Amino acid sequence: MHIFNYFSTPIWSEQKPEFVKSLTKASNKYIKEARNRNKDHIKKHGDFGLSHHSTPLTMDNDFIDFRNYIGQKSWEFLDHMGYDMQQYQTMFSELWVQEFAKKGGGHHAAHIHWNQHVSGFYFLKCSDKTSYPIFHEPKTGARATKLKMKPDTKGIWNGSELIHFKPKPGTLIIFPGYLEHEFAVDYGYEPFRFIHWNIQAVPKEMARNEL
Repeated sequence: MHIFNYFSTPIWSEQKPEFVKSLTKASNKYIKEARNRNKDHIKKHGDFGLSHHSTPLTMDNDFIDFRNYIGQKSWEFLDHMGYDMQQYQTMFSELWVQEFAKKGGGHHAAHIHWNQHVSGFYFLKCSDKTSYPIFHEPKTGARATKLKMKPDTKGIWNGSELIHFKPKPGTLIIFPGYLEHEFAVDYGYEPFRFIHWNIQAVPKEMARNEL
């Protein structure tokens, strides 16, 4: 019997520790500004459950080497998926940094990024005690006909519905924007900060017109 694994969903991950120190320093002011924007809420209710979200980083030159690296890797990611990337250029739709509340409770509910070709995370502050990303089976039909897995099943199988990554500082994860994901509830034991982005592949002619 031939077995064909069609319609798989790629997730790329690697360790890139060389960006951690500089981007942590560069992002400090953005997290401070985000906390200031939330100061009235924090004063009244505390910061439990909050996610301090920066303004866009796309025009900050302190992030230019990182942006260039991510843009190239996203192009390679889409090329690996079989798209004719000679016709397209990758462009950032969004790039921001966020940090979960010191008191814990920070999380993201499951969601996707509509009309985005590539999304990703780069982790600056995290540990085995902090939150982590969880990815969901993207095929609606597979989720609608879900069966129980074998009780002794370990690892990731074709029938797996959820997978997760436990990042370290410097962990980079790239995935399709259509892939549903969430972040587990953080308990506030240690700081949890990461950079998040969305990228679109636009026709080169359109990209030139926007420059």
